Amino acid sequence: MMGKGKKAAATITTVVVSLVLLFIFMLLDLSWAGNSSLSLGEVWDALLGHGTWANNIIVNTQNLPRIVFGIGVGAGLAVTGGVMQAVFRNPLATPYILGLSSGASLGAALAIMFSIPFIPLSLAQPVLAFVLCFGTMVLVYTISRSGGSNIKTETLVLAGVAVSSLISAIVSFLTYIAPSEKMGSIVFWSMGSLGDAGWDEIGLALPLIFIGIVLMVTQARNLNAMMLGDAHAMDLGVDVRRTRLFLLVVSSLVVAACVCFAGTIGFVGLVIPHIVRLILGPDNRVILPVSIIGGAAFVIMCDYISHFAAQYYGVLPIGVMTALIGAPFFIYLLCRRKKEVGW
Repeated sequence: MMGKGKKAAATITTVVVSLVLLFIFMLLDLSWAGNSSLSLGEVWDALLGHGTWANNIIVNTQNLPRIVFGIGVGAGLAVTGGVMQAVFRNPLATPYILGLSSGASLGAALAIMFSIPFIPLSLAQPVLAFVLCFGTMVLVYTISRSGGSNIKTETLVLAGVAVSSLISAIVSFLTYIAPSEKMGSIVFWSMGSLGDAGWDEIGLALPLIFIGIVLMVTQARNLNAMMLGDAHAMDLGVDVRRTRLFLLVVSSLVVAACVCFAGTIGFVGLVIPHIVRLILGPDNRVILPVSIIGGAAFVIMCDYISHFAAQYYGVLPIGVMTALIGAPFFIYLLCRRKKEVGW
């Protein structure tokens, strides 16, 4: 166990390093201009509105909305992952692994495929994304509890993988039967990208993400109690059922807000909270706020790497990049878990 002084120093160091990484990759991402990069001076002038017309377009119209949305998506997914790991007392429970991201993507795909009369797509997408996201969470949770009140790690993960596979098959079917003008938009959800989010979409999604993050962080103390078990949490005065339902609804709202305009971006909620927990310990009052910065830095880093690769392979979808980093980490956690519990 770390003493209070060492823990405070570790927390400050982690926050500072995360902020520095976020700042560096923000500048690099803002400077991206196809096969070349703008100088830091040109980026700064463009941000202030004093750059050339071309530089202003590159920085303020092309790059800045993507980065702002990426910060919100990274923060939202990381905090949601930390909350779900605490709610289920399971380090493998994340929006992506449990199929929530897939459910939200299905909602967005349905909104694209079947236009709803008198409801604009910009409203139908987030609404259907939330409904399907929450429904997926309820289904996985119900399957996991079918054998009793306790939720085993292997059951939860297998239920999430199974439901996610089913949803992915449905999305693939929709992609197959979709008209050519809608097929590209649906394929977008399966790979994830920040590039199609403009200021209008950001204005709708970011307030929901911000409110959700605040609501989840305020429940950190209750999450600490719930990690001790439902009985201990109730002894400490926590209404476990009400708190769990509240957090799962808010988590679904945040995931839907992230996914409905960015597509499936996986493993952020797995990698970041777990790394923060390894460094700073199990206190959610620390994990959740630090995960906000770490998640934002991770997504912006992946976005820059995706664009940096454009000069060799074309721009990679950010969901591909987060999976290339997150999937090996997930395999490592599974192997570690196997040794701990003797699967």
